Amino acid sequence: MDPLSLLVLLIMGTLAGAINAAVGSGSLLTLPVLLALGIPPGTAVRTNTIGILFSTIGSVTGYRREIAAEGRALVPLIVTTAVLAATGSVLLLLSPSDALDVVVPVLIVLALLLVVLQKPITRAIAARRAGRVSAEHFGSPYRSPALLAAMGGASVYGGYFTAAQGILYLGVLGAITGRPMGEVNHVKNLASLVVNAAAATVYLVAHVVLGVEIVWIATAAIAVGALLGGYFGAHLAKKLPEGVLRGIIVLVAIVALVRQVL
Repeated sequence: MDPLSLLVLLIMGTLAGAINAAVGSGSLLTLPVLLALGIPPGTAVRTNTIGILFSTIGSVTGYRREIAAEGRALVPLIVTTAVLAATGSVLLLLSPSDALDVVVPVLIVLALLLVVLQKPITRAIAARRAGRVSAEHFGSPYRSPALLAAMGGASVYGGYFTAAQGILYLGVLGAITGRPMGEVNHVKNLASLVVNAAAATVYLVAHVVLGVEIVWIATAAIAVGALLGGYFGAHLAKKLPEGVLRGIIVLVAIVALVRQVL
């Protein structure tokens, strides 16, 4: 891989780390670039997942006090997301490469729609929550069976694809707990870390045991940028209007998709 491509991945990884800490969907900056560089979809997803893991490490470190305050209430959520994310990553490994050539671009388009329509989707989920049993009945909103089921489903998607999983988590957490985005963002970041770590573990084992391909130099470029962006860039990302962040994500993903098709 040439130096210019690595530089682009480093820059996109940094932006992705900052955006993941703030709103999620940073993988839509890095994954399409990997695809545009000619990396096969399955390999690109695995390469991206391991690299972007470091953005969640950085962002979780930045929210460590808020996460510690929740204590053991988050344990069921952590276990659920880890197990179902591993299931999703196994599904990716079992998917035929020909199918991934079609599935991954379709999932990128779906993720883009989630980015663009996040607010209407979140409002719709919140409206359906009215009249249901409050999650506080279970002692903590994060122990609610409804929340665990919804986050589990989102984690299968996260383990399979990773892109825009943070937006799904924010929507689920905000709608079911009834808390504003700023008050559940630390849980979203923790869930993203757990899901990415579970998927990365599956891919690493598959790489060692089965020889599954991972482009390590690209992973390293994304990882360095993602770690810096996740830790230092979150504050800047939170100051930028959400419209600007979404615009950057949509533009980069569309350009990379067009390059892949052509």
